[in-house]
Amino acid sequence: MHHFKYLQDELYCEEVPLQDLVRQVGTPCYVYSHATLRHHFQVFDDSFTSVPHLTCFAAKANSNLALLKLFGSMGGGVDIVSGGELFKARKAGIPAERIVYSGVGKTSEEIDFALRENILLFNIESPQELEVINGRAAQLGRRARIALRVNPDVDPKTHPYISTGMKKNKFGIDIDAALQEYERARTLSHVDIAGVDCHIGSQLTEITPFIDTLKRLHLLIERLTSRGIAVQYLDIGGGLGITYDQEAPPHPTEYAEAILRELQGLPCTLIFEPGRVIVGNAGILVTRVLYTKQTPTKNFVIVDAAMNDLLRPSLYGSYHHIQPLRQSDRPTKIVDVVGPICESGDLLARERGLPEVQAGDCLAVMSAGAYGFAMSSNYNSRPRAAEVLVKEDRFHVIRKRETWEELIQGESIPDFL
Repeated sequence: MHHFKYLQDELYCEEVPLQDLVRQVGTPCYVYSHATLRHHFQVFDDSFTSVPHLTCFAAKANSNLALLKLFGSMGGGVDIVSGGELFKARKAGIPAERIVYSGVGKTSEEIDFALRENILLFNIESPQELEVINGRAAQLGRRARIALRVNPDVDPKTHPYISTGMKKNKFGIDIDAALQEYERARTLSHVDIAGVDCHIGSQLTEITPFIDTLKRLHLLIERLTSRGIAVQYLDIGGGLGITYDQEAPPHPTEYAEAILRELQGLPCTLIFEPGRVIVGNAGILVTRVLYTKQTPTKNFVIVDAAMNDLLRPSLYGSYHHIQPLRQSDRPTKIVDVVGPICESGDLLARERGLPEVQAGDCLAVMSAGAYGFAMSSNYNSRPRAAEVLVKEDRFHVIRKRETWEELIQGESIPDFL
């Protein structure tokens, strides 16, 4: 469900015609629907109202301050994977007691920052990390609340690059070794065991992998309890998928029913880390056609957005539906939609049927709210795109377009050159 729709052949975001928006903001730009963001968060969070829980939005999906502020105002927390995401979450007003810290490579500086802020939970990814966090907490005279991220070796049936819960993945501690690591954790002087954490991957479109994981976690928690190790929080991560093309992922209420049925009787506060399912279909990337080009074997549509703006199609071979801002009765052509970057992999779509376009037309790359701007870069010294939030009949620039001057901030030329 989203609030991007055609009215009299013009594509709107809520009550704003996107043609009017891009005339003022320019292209490429990301556009988010406030109503869609609120609706998606509310539906997910409300699905678990029957149990104690905390919905921590995964900042890696989209860390714009305005979006973090919105979810925080709705009672949400944030799942972070870096010191920078912690900094942004706090700037957005997210209380520290609603922040959980995941990620395999936390630095001492990042750990110290999180300890000083007194975040809710560190999700521990390795035995060495556990030792470092205990040591940093001792140095600062603090205590660290921790959960071990266990790796259940469950196939999430998703793209291998975004699978995180199998033995071959870099994430977490093998579930068979988890009991031993929990026993070791409770001997450490500045660590408080607070929970169990698990996250098996992203863009999951079936419930079965979640259920298989929960069965293993349930058994682990029973074993911990029998040894006198109390589990206050069960963080089961995120990963629920969305529709990009023909996928039919479960609705959040269906997902919730299955989880609550499997965890019935466990006296834990549940923590969730949804990202894509909240913001994915709530955002689009608008781009302008620069040129069309025909070769003996291909038709190309060359646009002003590139792989530095939206990496997913180049990195994962991901599908994003593309449609014009203005509908027409022009004939359909099979084209590759490509950007200006000097890489053959710089594409937004391959062999795609689109109404015939011409220079100056604008296209909407749909379902780009997750891992769109968040993964963008300055490759080829390209300024990053603007971000815009639409609410009803008004829009607000929530990140201005970078300038060429901003590209060189922080750089310097040594005197000897």
